[in-house]
Amino acid sequence: MAEKQNLEAKSATDYRAQRLDKLAQLKQLGVDPYAGGFAPDARAAELDAKYKDLAAGAETQDRVKVAGRIRALRNSGMFIDLHDATGKIQVFCHKDNLAPESLAILKLLDLGDLIGVEGVVRRTPRGELTVNARALTVLAKALLPLPEKFHGLTDVETRYRQRYLDLIMSEESRQTLRRRSQIIAVMRRLLIERGFLEVETPMLHTIPGGASAKPFVTHHNTLDLELYLRIAPELHLKRLMVGGLSDKLFEINRNFRNEGISPRHNPEFTSLELYQAFANYETMMETTEHLVVTIAREVLGTTHIPYGKHEIELKAPWPRKSMAELVNEKTGVDFLAIQDAGAARDAAKKLGAEVLKTASWGQALEAAFAAKVEDSLIQPIHVIGFPRDISPLAKPDPRDPRLVERFETFVNGWEVANAFSEINDPLDQRERFEAQMMARDHGDEEAQRLDEDFVTALEYGMPPAGGLGIGIDRLAMLLTDSPSIRDVIAFPTMRPKG
Repeated sequence: MAEKQNLEAKSATDYRAQRLDKLAQLKQLGVDPYAGGFAPDARAAELDAKYKDLAAGAETQDRVKVAGRIRALRNSGMFIDLHDATGKIQVFCHKDNLAPESLAILKLLDLGDLIGVEGVVRRTPRGELTVNARALTVLAKALLPLPEKFHGLTDVETRYRQRYLDLIMSEESRQTLRRRSQIIAVMRRLLIERGFLEVETPMLHTIPGGASAKPFVTHHNTLDLELYLRIAPELHLKRLMVGGLSDKLFEINRNFRNEGISPRHNPEFTSLELYQAFANYETMMETTEHLVVTIAREVLGTTHIPYGKHEIELKAPWPRKSMAELVNEKTGVDFLAIQDAGAARDAAKKLGAEVLKTASWGQALEAAFAAKVEDSLIQPIHVIGFPRDISPLAKPDPRDPRLVERFETFVNGWEVANAFSEINDPLDQRERFEAQMMARDHGDEEAQRLDEDFVTALEYGMPPAGGLGIGIDRLAMLLTDSPSIRDVIAFPTMRPKG
């Protein structure tokens, strides 16, 4: 393996030396190898559509300017496959059509170079749409060779570390990231159509809040102040609800959590978070279904999607079942019939769940659910009936004081949405925060902290509201059949090489 890497490094060095020599020759010709600009007036896909009925062997008098990266050179450069962001166009370079200065440039081109071409559109006798080049412009001389065409980037780590190479070589990777962009665009449009106002909240917090997670810590020099990267925008969005900025607010935001990395977790991630006054968690279920179903229809053209070995149907409505009900169905253990935290811990342990010695009743139920149920929830489902002691920002369930009005939506065994009826009782909220602080004192590093200013805001009165968070990275994974979160993030967090 090491010998192969050394040979590849030597080969790249040799190629670079050859290209540096060509770079020097271009400069000697008076050619700027990194031109200041070029204004293409056509793209590959547009040309394909416009000339789809052009017969084989036919020529036009239509003059176009195209630009892109050279991905193939044939017959000493007579035929060039030029790729832009929309596809491929063939370029025909012949001495009868090109001036001497362009012919001199042609001899110094390599795979990977970015060029501009001005010429006339025709279709070859073999049916290939082609631009007969009349002039060539070097836009960027590539000093390093592209990966071998037919194998591309076979090393997964390299694909993520050098995403630019992955995107050059892989139409699938380009399509995945474009689809992610479409998902966010449709999501934003749907919310604005429903009267939601898009806002921005701080990414630097004096108190990390809004979720149970470990924060990243930083320092502001001028203020001599320790700050935390946002783990969730929730508490600031609720402050805006208190202020009456709008009855419907949303933010598509970046969050940062100093936790593990896995195929479904990246330390920085994107989520949608929204709040709607005079609504509750049931309203949020309908909103979740509307967003996911409509996005799937508009981006994919269907609600029936493949993911790995599964076929998933996203068509709404989705079933609703409580966490305890699902555990009981799977294991025969009814946690709602268990009152004592110690008995709940014992029951969870017998089911094979990992449970801390200090785990509460709700934490034991959650552990049993994670161990025995979660992975089996392939088709969309809203899991309701969450324990109060793991939901410090959700309203109590009036039917059972141990539970809250909260749900998580699961698809393919993953949580893709989390929502609840929001606490607007400042006394209850303070009590929940204080319980979280006690948990921190007993070693729970992810327990939330008391945010005095947020409680003060609630004391001025916040309308009853439903809140919803959707993980955009996981939704993009689902709708692109991507096995890893790194596939849908342009630049995932990676350990530095060496």
